[in-house]
Amino acid sequence: MQYKLLYSRRKTLSLSVDDDGIPLVKAPIGLPKAEIERFLEHHRAWLSAAKERQAKRRALDTALTEARIAELRARAKREIPPRVAHFAAILGVQPAGIRITSAKKRFGSCSGTDHLCFSWRLMLYPNEAVDYVVVHELAHIREKNHSPAFYNVVAAVLPDYKRRAALLRDIPLQGGNPHDT
Repeated sequence: MQYKLLYSRRKTLSLSVDDDGIPLVKAPIGLPKAEIERFLEHHRAWLSAAKERQAKRRALDTALTEARIAELRARAKREIPPRVAHFAAILGVQPAGIRITSAKKRFGSCSGTDHLCFSWRLMLYPNEAVDYVVVHELAHIREKNHSPAFYNVVAAVLPDYKRRAALLRDIPLQGGNPHDT
């Protein structure tokens, strides 16, 4: 199996798929190749699913017209800030700012200075998934990691957050949101 290997000062193996669909393994310095290849074999099903999701994402990106992208961006600018305000009040936090971006690989992010970014691509997903990303990023204002304490903050607002997060794994069809308004 073809793969890219990156050794670094880390303690664990990680696996992702690069933009060309080639597996990328990050491994601790000195880890034998035989162990890396066993790791890849063990994760063969995950790799197959990841490559399939990536192909669907690529197909979606080529199907989106400039007009549709502009519509989704405008909708994100209109709909996400009120959602942020709503959930920020519930959590008792205040973001330093909100930006809508064209990020392809992250639906949202929270900087160390509490600035939030959300991809307009979120508008392709159901509102429940959008709310999950908003709460997730707002929770980072209180907990700057993905510890159990962080997920307790998320669960306090969205007890069904795992189900909502799972909605983001599905690639929307035809560039549309079944909950468009």
